[in-house]
Amino acid sequence: MTNFLKKSELQNNWYEIDASNAVVGRLATIISKILRGKNKTNFTPHMDNGDFVIVKNIENLKFTGNKFIKKKYFRHTGHPGGIKEITPEGLSKKNKPDEILKLAVKRMLPGGPLAKKQLTKLKIYPGENHPHKAQNPKVIDLKILNNKNLVR
Repeated sequence: MTNFLKKSELQNNWYEIDASNAVVGRLATIISKILRGKNKTNFTPHMDNGDFVIVKNIENLKFTGNKFIKKKYFRHTGHPGGIKEITPEGLSKKNKPDEILKLAVKRMLPGGPLAKKQLTKLKIYPGENHPHKAQNPKVIDLKILNNKNLVR
């Protein structure tokens, strides 16, 4: 028999990740697993059992290869001929480096209302400081998980 979580049994932890020299895709997979709660033994697909993730130093994210210039993000306005595209380089010029990571994580979560709720648990900050010191977040070192997570 499979045990499913109840709302009263939910427990959310806080994690802090330093994104300095981190590869975007590898960082996004780690974050999406934590947001969904797949890192826990009591993972329940239809419940928001995920944890909060604080990402700092977001302006130092790295892409491998030429993806920073050649990768394109598409969106549609809803009008005929309304497809828009932008590169990560264009987003960083607009002072929106947090959107690069948010888009990567958003597209790794399943679609629907639950994914939108889980995405609100992602807190992204430029620089070292963040207002969540009181939650005592556990620090995740990307280098220890895998040395390919950071650009050499």
